[in-house]
Amino acid sequence: MLEVVKYSYINKKACSYKMGYMTDHNAIAKYCKNVGRKTMCGIVGMCIAGDTKNRQRQTLGEMLTSALKSLEYRGYDSVGLAILQDYGFSSKIIIRKARGKVDEVSKRLQFYALTGQVGIGHTRWATHGPPNDVNAHPHTDCKDKIAVVHNGIIKNFYELKEALSKEGHVFKSDTDTEVIAHLIEDYLIRGKKMSFYQAFRNAISRLEGSYAIAMISTYEPGKIFFAKNESPLIIGLGKSGNYIASDIPALLPYTKTVIPLKDGDLGWISPSDIHIYNIREHRGRDWKSLVIKVEWKPEMAKKGGYPHYMIKEIHEQPIAVKSTYEGLLSDNRLVLAAEFLSSANKIFVTAAGTSYHAGLILKHFIESIVKEPVYSFISSEYRLPLNLVEENDVIIAISQSGETIDTIKATREFKKKGAKLLSITNVLGSALDRESDLTLPMRAGPEIGVAATKTFLTQVMTGELLAINMARSAGILSDMEADALIKDLSRAPNMISQSIVQTEKWSKRTSEYLRTKPSAYFLARGLGVPLAMEAALKVKEISYIHAEAYPAGESKHGPIAVVEEGFPVFFLVTLDSVEEIQGNIAEMKARGARTFVLTTVNSDKLSISDQILVLPEGTSLIEPFVLTPPFQLLSYYTAVSLGYDPDKPRNLAKTVTVE
Repeated sequence: MLEVVKYSYINKKACSYKMGYMTDHNAIAKYCKNVGRKTMCGIVGMCIAGDTKNRQRQTLGEMLTSALKSLEYRGYDSVGLAILQDYGFSSKIIIRKARGKVDEVSKRLQFYALTGQVGIGHTRWATHGPPNDVNAHPHTDCKDKIAVVHNGIIKNFYELKEALSKEGHVFKSDTDTEVIAHLIEDYLIRGKKMSFYQAFRNAISRLEGSYAIAMISTYEPGKIFFAKNESPLIIGLGKSGNYIASDIPALLPYTKTVIPLKDGDLGWISPSDIHIYNIREHRGRDWKSLVIKVEWKPEMAKKGGYPHYMIKEIHEQPIAVKSTYEGLLSDNRLVLAAEFLSSANKIFVTAAGTSYHAGLILKHFIESIVKEPVYSFISSEYRLPLNLVEENDVIIAISQSGETIDTIKATREFKKKGAKLLSITNVLGSALDRESDLTLPMRAGPEIGVAATKTFLTQVMTGELLAINMARSAGILSDMEADALIKDLSRAPNMISQSIVQTEKWSKRTSEYLRTKPSAYFLARGLGVPLAMEAALKVKEISYIHAEAYPAGESKHGPIAVVEEGFPVFFLVTLDSVEEIQGNIAEMKARGARTFVLTTVNSDKLSISDQILVLPEGTSLIEPFVLTPPFQLLSYYTAVSLGYDPDKPRNLAKTVTVE
């Protein structure tokens, strides 16, 4: 019997499941929207009444360090604190920061010795500028009277930095964050009667992109100023003062009463007061009506209320992909990379595991848009393609960690032959980044679950943007045509959200069927083939069920022999495959297979399948972002139903550093 499934949006109850450790359903829905999607970096800020050493039996430096420790699960490359000392005319900001882990840096720089009542802290995941002591947060203005920490990407920071530099501002770092402090300083210089809060608000109104900002200043020594757009930020209400953080775990030792901020919110906190203004709505907000009571256990808190990191990271994909999209478009490295490839004699793409599947999608779009052949190979099998490489060739290496030994070894051999290296990685400062002629950072943020989820789709986004810009650079696409495709890609984060919401129930239900089967096939044609390969890999590595992916047309040349009654066969039907794949569905059904079709195409030609899941319609560029989440969810729920830990699949490691 045909079953067509076309889910509508899940309502507040869906959020209740994902963040099911809170109390009020309306508050839960708001929290899911505003805070539930975590990104890179950690922010903490504390405004404490009175002597913190007597009150808390800890110095402010110890409290901030402890809060940052609770955010270590987010991943980071550097850490720093800024604390206001000596109130009054002699107030000053003490900053200590360095590359490294919280324990090592805090001990070496003696964070515990820092006393005061107002301070901010930060753990950085490098996006703009390499991970080093100078680029670590906090950042200051020219006079060191303003200190700022920031999570997100300021898209227009190049323009702001150039304009501020012409006005005489001197920048110390490579980060986008530093422009915030200088911009506020510039408003204070120009506006003689302008209050610090007015200067702060004016500066925030100039920023484009995503941000969670916490700031202290000698101009207003008893306050922490904040602003939020897209990146998460919350306020905590405590008995001894008020707090601010990018994530709930940082605040749990001090309070379980929080205010989730929404996009456009800015204002300040002091030990006794809170002021919230929304720059979009042009009005203040009554924060007392926004308070939420959090009832999380520590381990739940680390995972943002989710039972496992994997499901958390699946739900993080919209913001991760958006960060990658916005970050690459604000960075001239994308243009340089496109020019790099356009002048290449031959293009090779290499990677391992999930990254290899992303490389196949990159190959697909370069060949379909640019009309240039691409030689793709699994990194460990580099010896044969090595015979083809010449000078002026380019090898594109894709690696989440930038430390995958197979990929690094392959690229080293290619460079010996004269090839140039373009890398796509999530970790700046990694071995692959250091050895590359040019690196495109994915900006997915830290991924803790061993199975790659959000890093896969950020790799896909990077590859598609690269292919479009390569076509522009080569003159194949006009500026108008390229801009139209890039604009189409801006829909990807929202389409991922829709796909996750619309397929979560399907994934849970289907996992109950899949968990009883020893094997499954994932079949597709065209663009769907690498997506099917990724789907099969996820099921295989997380639920330990034998899963294989094939081009659907190849399935009758051997694989169909093992199909019997009830054998699960999943078809990923893309826009380029509807006409041909219906015959393959019929072939499988004729042998008794239980067939599932996932597609963005609502076509009667697919009605022969046992079940059709019709996902949000999109272009070929958008299809990978729509068709990937259902199988990530399917593998996750299948593993959980079988009693396996999806975060730590057996025999696997997050970064493979052995051949």
